[in-house]
Amino acid sequence: MYGKVISACLQGIEGQIIEVEVDISSGLPQINLVGLPDSAVRESVERVRSSIKNGGFSFPMDRITVNLAPADLRKEGSSFDLAIAAAILITTSQIPFECFQHTLFLGELALDGSLRPIPGVLSMAHAAKKLGIKRVYVPHANAAEAALIAGIEVCAINNLTDFKCWTKESEHLYIFNDINNKYRELSIKSAEIQHFVDDYADVNGHHQVKRAMMIAAAGMHNILLIGPPGTGKTMLVKRMPSILPPMSDKEALEVTKIYSASGKLVDRSSLIRTRPFRAPHHTISSAGLVGGGTIPKPGEVSLSHRGILFLDELPEFTRNALEVLRQPLEDRYVTIARARAVYTFPSQFILAAAMNPCPCGFYGAETETNACICSPAKIVHYRSKISGPLLDRIDLHVEVPKPSYLQLKEQTNNLSSQDMLAQVMLAHHRQQLRYAGSGIQHNNELSGKSMRHMCRLTPEGDQLLQASFEALGLSARAHDRILRLALTIADLEASDQILPQHLAEAIQYRNLDKKQRIEEIEM
Repeated sequence: MYGKVISACLQGIEGQIIEVEVDISSGLPQINLVGLPDSAVRESVERVRSSIKNGGFSFPMDRITVNLAPADLRKEGSSFDLAIAAAILITTSQIPFECFQHTLFLGELALDGSLRPIPGVLSMAHAAKKLGIKRVYVPHANAAEAALIAGIEVCAINNLTDFKCWTKESEHLYIFNDINNKYRELSIKSAEIQHFVDDYADVNGHHQVKRAMMIAAAGMHNILLIGPPGTGKTMLVKRMPSILPPMSDKEALEVTKIYSASGKLVDRSSLIRTRPFRAPHHTISSAGLVGGGTIPKPGEVSLSHRGILFLDELPEFTRNALEVLRQPLEDRYVTIARARAVYTFPSQFILAAAMNPCPCGFYGAETETNACICSPAKIVHYRSKISGPLLDRIDLHVEVPKPSYLQLKEQTNNLSSQDMLAQVMLAHHRQQLRYAGSGIQHNNELSGKSMRHMCRLTPEGDQLLQASFEALGLSARAHDRILRLALTIADLEASDQILPQHLAEAIQYRNLDKKQRIEEIEM
């Protein structure tokens, strides 16, 4: 006797459809599981045996061969339990095959036949829809998550005994009717009423820094804040999510799939609509940042996809951890190679970092009570932890000066997050119109021919950029980043052309490169 059903597993953060084939023949009672299963999949044999018996069905006392196809793909996780059990029950005619055509089975079985939730259901259901699968059976705890994929029926299963109710006459008993529209409306509604406790209106002074934060948010540019301790660097960055444009449906699905695959999805009933904000401690390893492990999982750069990765006290991170950021910042994805497979995780994020000018924090901002006590060699060593190539990939280098007492008490002319978001949304809307149908969403993604076409300069602007390029010793990468930054500034000013003043403002955010080199030479 032969039977086949469809299941799925995770490959990185994407779902991979797997065919579960069962052959039952005469012979000594045993189960052979083939198709490159890992330990969790091999152990499913005992879970399936006990759950079938305790679910009120009969387990065949014959030779059973279970094949997971394609056979050359490593199978991991416990998502195949329900599919293997369903395939055995269909093959032995204990449940009718006609009710389960074009159906995906996902779920981990307990010994009593009940189902437990599994990670990555969103990605697997999305993969099933792409292949034209009409229905998916999942544990009740995963039903709302799977229902976020429009156009597929979601059947919630609590126990294997539920299969006894699935006949031709009552096959719709457990289907979530219109659940896709219901949860889609809820998730969009929750996005519209987002409320951030932290508001830029609470920040007195720092008008120039707020301007830089707004530019970074408008074009999704990387930003570095440098200044003495206590000037508000961390406070300014933590308010940045309040001025980011809302995510599109596509972006929300990408982010939710990452969190689902990582097992970090808290609310399974809606897509993640708030842009992620990740702030790992400086003791994090390089694998923690970009992902890794025997079975690679997404790291912080992927968990912050479409959002912000905040590295506070940047020089305190290990050199290895910082250097692994170079490739994700440039390519906007991470590739992790293992002997068994190669995994690719998306990592398109804003790198927001903060640092002191020296170990004690007061270099360049000395007062009578706070004088820098660091030696020149110590300052050079401290700053050298941030390599030139990494610094080159950060678009805005912004100095955060110590505010005066009068500025701290100033309560007028404080830009609120709502005011800043309104300007960001105008620039965001211009970018959406400009890049419609091109696959580009923000200015920081421009490159090659498209950048040369979009970032055309006036003769005065070209002359200014040439003089700055030679005077500051900028790299070709810095040249391109200045153009993209100037384009964002032009969008904020509702200008259809990059004017010299836009270019001048963009160039001044690169002055830290030259200033740091001069100071190190003088030391």
